[in-house]
Amino acid sequence: MNDSQIAQEFLATGCCTSCPIIDLHGHYGHFSGIYMPNHDSQQMIATLDRCGVERIVSSGHTALADMVRGNQEIAEVTAAFPGRWNGYLVFNPNYPEEAAHELDLYDERKTLVGIKFHPSFHQYPINGERYKPALEFAAERHLLLLSHTWGGSAYDDVPKVAQIAEQYPEIDILCGHSFYGNWDAGIALAARMPNVYLELTAAYAVNGLIERVVEQAGEDKIVFGCDLPWFDPHYAIGCIVFAHITEQARRKILRETALRLLRPRLRTI
Repeated sequence: MNDSQIAQEFLATGCCTSCPIIDLHGHYGHFSGIYMPNHDSQQMIATLDRCGVERIVSSGHTALADMVRGNQEIAEVTAAFPGRWNGYLVFNPNYPEEAAHELDLYDERKTLVGIKFHPSFHQYPINGERYKPALEFAAERHLLLLSHTWGGSAYDDVPKVAQIAEQYPEIDILCGHSFYGNWDAGIALAARMPNVYLELTAAYAVNGLIERVVEQAGEDKIVFGCDLPWFDPHYAIGCIVFAHITEQARRKILRETALRLLRPRLRTI
């Protein structure tokens, strides 16, 4: 029998009532070729309500291909849900002039809390020269950086992320998917670098991984995310709630570490 208060609340109500969740890795909108029934703003908020997620931070699918239109879209969507939804500005290094202009607009978009990189999608290495303007911008403002990471990738595996983490200690780097597959090196990097955090989207189902990350990197180095609307939050929440970790670790992963990271970056409620 699981004696966790959070687990009992989750079983009884589908929500962690005493520990409202903060999700630091979401998306927004339609994605071509895949059916996502909960991809519009009202549907996503309804999903958050159903699963007990207090706040989400997301980028937009549109911005991956059309940075200018997609960043404006996420700025408008997040502004419509104050206190519930914040955004990341997507930076595409393949269009340096447009990307520079997007950085110029950052301060006007009050719901943004950081920058999103997707080096694998944009096929440009995270430690490449064209990411430098965004990294310097984020370092100057002490922003969050959420980046896609993946084991074996030529663009965003551990050695390349380690290089920028060392070069820009002012940036808190959220490693989306936790270098999927390259667990040992990813965990070691998070344990070694104070500004590197692991986000477990797509890794939740790996048996024993959550316990391993807590033990080797520390309960303070994991943040919750589920790639909504790609995955349902209930599954990801359940993996954390029923992991063999302490109640304190559950609270930190589901809420407290994200709240600590967000507070200095919030410019609106």
